[in-house]
Amino acid sequence: MNRWQSFKNGFIKENPVFGLYLGLCSALAISTTLDNAIGMGLSVTLVLLCSNVIISAMRKITPDEIRIPVYIVVIASLVTVVEMLLNAYAVDLYASLGVFISLIVVNCIILGRAEAFASKNPIIDSALDGLGMGLGYTFALLLISVTRELLATASLTLSNPFTSQVIGQFEITALKSYAITMFQSSTGAFFTFAIFSALFAVLNTKKPKKKGGKK
Repeated sequence: MNRWQSFKNGFIKENPVFGLYLGLCSALAISTTLDNAIGMGLSVTLVLLCSNVIISAMRKITPDEIRIPVYIVVIASLVTVVEMLLNAYAVDLYASLGVFISLIVVNCIILGRAEAFASKNPIIDSALDGLGMGLGYTFALLLISVTRELLATASLTLSNPFTSQVIGQFEITALKSYAITMFQSSTGAFFTFAIFSALFAVLNTKKPKKKGGKK
């Protein structure tokens, strides 16, 4: 598998949320708004990219017997840095994401890629894998959050995470009377996830090649 293929697999074929079904707790819990989705997606991408690079660089000197604890220490340290940065420079986003920032430590995507890929591959390949998987996770969050926010409120709002100032707002007036508030709840989150998972399953289903020519 070449590097480009490894990078793009995280978007459709091996999308962490819709293809591998990893990181679902945070994906469904915080995807009520576009702001939350972007904040969580970029945080996970940063941790995933950095952890893959560090673990790949350490792979030859890390004993197999303690590799999992080492991975967890690396990931936890990176999550702590991200949490402190959000608390310092994006207070509202930090408060909105809440405990789910700390739970990035136990996100199955990060530990899974560390064990399955970064521990066995060179630094550049591991960095591309981490970036691809992180952006794939962010892509999934954006799909869920945009769908839920539009159906629940008939509008989309994007704010500056550092100042909380609204950057842009998009409204569909015709849908205001048909807003489905259920999509703000966990029921709406699971329903949206199921629809996109089914769609991705269809996209990833390869049609069998026909043998022989036409008769």
